[in-house]
Amino acid sequence: MVNVSTRSIAVTGMTCDHCASAVRAELSKLPGVTGVEVDVTAGTVRISGDPLPGDTPLREAVEEAGYQFAG
Repeated sequence: MVNVSTRSIAVTGMTCDHCASAVRAELSKLPGVTGVEVDVTAGTVRISGDPLPGDTPLREAVEEAGYQFAG
């Protein structure tokens, strides 16, 4: 049985569906991540997985997509 956890992070700089796709693609590459839901309007991203990545890999993935990890 897999115990999936979720976490929400704030991401700044996203303005459209293309932004959401870029962030989703980079975060989905991280080990353990099983789902990524992006809310461009709220500037939030909900990540699910087991185990969830820590702040450093999340920050690096968001920055690789061209946006700012705000916590």
